[in-house]
Parts: sequence; structure tokens; C-alpha cells
Amino acid sequence: MVRRILVALGGNAILTDDPTAKAQQLALEKTAELLIPLIKDNNVEIIVTHGNGPQVGNLLLQQLATDSKKNPAMPLDTAVAMTQGQIGYWALQAFTKALKKNGMGQVDVLPVITRTLVDKNDPAFEKPSKPIGPFYDKSGVNELLKTYPEWTFVEDSGRGYRRVVPSPKPKGFIESKALAAMVSMTVLPIISGGGGVPVVQTEDGYEGVEAVIDKDFSAARLAELIEADDLLILTAVDNVYVNFNKLDQQKLEIVTMAEINNYIEQGQFAAGSMLPKVQAAIEFVACTGHAATITSLDNLASFLATGSGTRIVP
Repeated sequence: MVRRILVALGGNAILTDDPTAKAQQLALEKTAELLIPLIKDNNVEIIVTHGNGPQVGNLLLQQLATDSKKNPAMPLDTAVAMTQGQIGYWALQAFTKALKKNGMGQVDVLPVITRTLVDKNDPAFEKPSKPIGPFYDKSGVNELLKTYPEWTFVEDSGRGYRRVVPSPKPKGFIESKALAAMVSMTVLPIISGGGGVPVVQTEDGYEGVEAVIDKDFSAARLAELIEADDLLILTAVDNVYVNFNKLDQQKLEIVTMAEINNYIEQGQFAAGSMLPKVQAAIEFVACTGHAATITSLDNLASFLATGSGTRIVP
């Protein structure tokens, strides 16, 4: 029986210290090569989703830098769609190359621009929390606030300050029927990039909103929709830790829902960093009864061999 895994790629799978297009394409080529062992024996099919926080933030800065009456900056929902297409194209190129190199050139890769339904009354619109764009020091933040006083910045896991925008919870996918059908085809789909383009329902259809949806929450929702057997959230570390970066830090391996919820109540996981990944994993496990794993790209071989990483079970 074929095992179906939804793979949620973190920012480190795409963006390195070099923000050029070439560097990001090379990073995705490495990512694609690392994922090929998942499907090489034809006993696993993967569905890929990815984040876009750094890319959409950088794109907005580029847009604003050249904003004029004749060349106006695009709104946030459009920037999300633009980066979804941009990263989808890069991923298409990278996976096509990796598949051909590994004798699997018959597998088609298909990125899809995906709209994600959100509630226009979601309280997240009043409390921005999703980091986007580059890191700044305090003086950089102060300079930006002179020009954009309405922006909100937060300190991000000791790495500096980042702009945060509203991040409403995903309620579903507008293209859900088509997505479910596509997953059953012999293709490698790239779906809901950047969490999907956030839209709200109107009398006339759907309208984009100024937000960026957390890709891990969208991944959990998508994994439920496509009846995935596993949710694999890839990030920068091999395991989730309690007391992270302290002398008594402890890595989590197999952990139950009750245990992980207890750690959340203790405030063990950083908001905007590990916390949403853990919460998304919990949502998937609670809805499906299947396990979810949080680990790193570099640990994929060990994950395949032994199931290593942090595995959240019912």
C-alpha cells in the first residue's frame, strides 16, 4: 500500500544567506535531491507545500521602493500569489531535475496557485503575528517606522526584529475538490505555497485580504483534506526541544498529545517560530489519528531509516 506524506518545507529549504534568485534555486535543488529517497521505491507519494515569509516580505520592500502613480506597489494578497508562483516555478525546475537524475523522469511536477479561505472576523487581523521579510536591528526598525508607522515589528527568536502581519487560521481551500483529484494522479503536486492566497467569501465570490497564512497550519488542513498518512514538517533543527538553548535542554522524540500540550502550557515553544509548527502538528494528529513529525531536511535519511525526529502521536 502506498503511503501518502505531505511535506511542509521551511524557509531554510529555499532561502540561504544569499537572497538572489540563483541561490534560492540552488537551495531548492538540494532540497529536491534530499526528498527523492522518500519516493524512489514507489511506496510513498509526496505532496509538497512551502513557506514564503522571507520572499513575500522582500518582494513588498521591492514594491514599495519603486511605488509611484505609474508603477504602484501591489497589495499583500497579490504579493503572496506572486511568491507562490515564483517559488512554485523554482520548485518545479528543481524537482524535474532531481527526478530525471534519479531515473524518475516520467513523474510530472505540478505547482498550483491555491486560494485559502479565511474568516474576515478572525481576531488575527487585529493582532499581527506572522513574521515576513528580512531581520533588522533596533535602529533599522526605527528608520522603517518613520516611513511606515502602521507596521508592527517583533523580536524573532533572538535573531533580530521582523515585520509581522495578520495570520488568520485557514478554514479550507477554494480549489479543494480539484486538489483532492490531482493528488490521486501520478504527479508530484506543489500546493498551498506560502499557506495559500488568503481570501474571504463575498456575495460575488472571493476577495483577497491583507494577510499571510502560516504554511504549517495550512499544511495540517491540507494533509487532512488529502487523507495523508503522515504530516512531515521540515525546519532548521532535527528535533523539537524543551528548555531550548539552555543547559538542561532536552530533545523530544516520541511525544503524546497530552505531553506536548503540557509543554505548550509551560510556554516552551517560541511564538512565530516553533509554536505554530507544534500546534499545526497537533491539529493534524487530533483530526486524523495519524502521527506528525517535525525534523530537519538534513535528518531526512534518519527519518526514513528509523523515524527519527520529533514524532507527535495520539
